[in-house]
Amino acid sequence: MSNSLTHFDKKGNAHMVDVSSKVNTDRVAIAKGTVRMKRETFNIMTEGKAKKGDVLSIARIAGIMGCKKTSELIPLCHPIPLSNVKINLIPNTELPGVDIEAHVKTNGPTGVEMEALCGVNAGLLCAWDMLKSVEKDANGQYPAAQIDGVRVLRKSKGDPHD
Repeated sequence: MSNSLTHFDKKGNAHMVDVSSKVNTDRVAIAKGTVRMKRETFNIMTEGKAKKGDVLSIARIAGIMGCKKTSELIPLCHPIPLSNVKINLIPNTELPGVDIEAHVKTNGPTGVEMEALCGVNAGLLCAWDMLKSVEKDANGQYPAAQIDGVRVLRKSKGDPHD
């Protein structure tokens, strides 16, 4: 495994990595993140009483769109044909909050961890946006809700140098 950054050439210029010589293989990435909120907000979300609509359903769609639009958002990412995207939103009563996981699959020459991360972040941002009107602190200021813990949980790849 090389210790150099792959998105820079020998002169230090940013460039898109050439994956044309890589073999297409099945690739999977799973990412996760959390949005923590006040108990009152959590109850509004899980009871389906948010003014903007069904938070979990809309955040799921935002997560899917985030996965699909990754190469438009991250400058050096390749456009990748995704074969499957699953966005799981798990209300977590202990936090309180919601955990969002993105499971992304492709058969191609490069991994899909950036797509999984973008999907999680889009879902988290959507949930935060839909709930922000009831998430103000005691002084009526933002934000009481917090987004955190965004990370890749798993990445399987066909090439150890990916």
